[in-house]
Amino acid sequence: MHKRLLSLLKYCHQSLVLVGLLSLATCTTKENTAINPDVNACDDTTLPTQAQTGGNTPTTSAYNSGDGKDIILQGFHWNSWKSNTWQTIASDANAIQEAGFTMVWFPPVSKSTGGTGYLPNEWYNLNSAHGTDAELRTAVNALKTLGVKSLADIVINHRVGTLDWADFTNPAFADNAQAITPEDEWGKGTGNPDTGADFNAGRDLDHTNASVQTEIKQWMAWLKNDVGFTGWRYDFVKGYKGSFTGTYNDASSPYFSVGELWPDITGDYRASGADVNYHRQKIVDWINATGDKSPAFDFTTKWQLMLATESKEYYRLKDAEGKPIGVMGWWPEMAVTFVDNHDTGTSPGGGQDFWPFPEAKLAEGYAYILTHPGTPTVYQTHYFDSGNTLKSTIKTLMGIRKAQGITSTSEVYIHIANRQHYVALVNGNTLLRLGTGWTPCDGAWTLATEGESWAIWTR
Repeated sequence: MHKRLLSLLKYCHQSLVLVGLLSLATCTTKENTAINPDVNACDDTTLPTQAQTGGNTPTTSAYNSGDGKDIILQGFHWNSWKSNTWQTIASDANAIQEAGFTMVWFPPVSKSTGGTGYLPNEWYNLNSAHGTDAELRTAVNALKTLGVKSLADIVINHRVGTLDWADFTNPAFADNAQAITPEDEWGKGTGNPDTGADFNAGRDLDHTNASVQTEIKQWMAWLKNDVGFTGWRYDFVKGYKGSFTGTYNDASSPYFSVGELWPDITGDYRASGADVNYHRQKIVDWINATGDKSPAFDFTTKWQLMLATESKEYYRLKDAEGKPIGVMGWWPEMAVTFVDNHDTGTSPGGGQDFWPFPEAKLAEGYAYILTHPGTPTVYQTHYFDSGNTLKSTIKTLMGIRKAQGITSTSEVYIHIANRQHYVALVNGNTLLRLGTGWTPCDGAWTLATEGESWAIWTR
């Protein structure tokens, strides 16, 4: 928000007097003010002087981050392959486009060991458990015809052999043993030391190896130019140095890419504020390591949003500088926000379910990420497999985001963040309240939609 707008705010005890262009009416009582000393109904001197986003944004422009208006649908869950993923995506294409999704994240497309695709062997063989080569191309083309882009899940940290541990084919490397790091559990890798974390379910590839790099670049070029993908989701990027992701993006020039850098939570799981900065810093460090060439999933925002909504600890969503918590608050253009995915959330028929968002708070979670900066991602299970109520809510929220012009870099002014509620002005025209007990008193604000413990107003 511009400084000149904030200067128009005048507080009284129960309401905010409208002077000029903007009014945020607070129904904060003395009791609530005592809980959060930063909220003073009679004094605006402690409020930030401008809207809050950014802070760690680099001097050079980021790229491979879309146009800022994108919304991603994760087009699968852990068990999608059991019902032909490609046919499902193709049949849902019209519904996907009508909802407002601009990109669909596909699971790994190559033949693999196991159904999910995360242990690939023959990269160029697109007849997988998810469906046939032809069915995959039909799904990609169905979306393309409707103006929806497709993101391929790129699993290049590791690979399994065709029939044995490391007999790679389609393609083979110049020397298959030299393509594997010596730390790999196979015990016969003769490549250079691993540049990242170990992965014990497949052969860890040596990304310093020229043949490995060449084959990856050629395969990704084929996925883009022959199959029709326009971007990438990089799997398990902690397994190899971030600079290699930058190298592969330089070679493939994707419209959008995102890395799965899932930092460990060390120390207190219920930490907040400055005590979680280490977590988002690890994600930002990886982005920097790519040469600022790829966004990353904002696991820090997921962590704090889960705790905030399930325990009514909304103060978690505001950092010490008044910015949103997570990568979103430091570098929104490079933050890909989400509520759940195939690893963290539930899947029909069972699955990973490692870190699920509380089911009763899903709508509240989506109200947050779909009204805030970053590039939001919606999990297929939540949109297509969790009932019409949640689906309708998400669709409405997406419509509001588009109508209000909220983008990955929209400004955020956090008005209140305490144990009762979270209130934020986004893009100068959208108010989000999580929790209860607050409404704007200015008649210029119109209630756009609401749910249990959340509401959105627009103007």
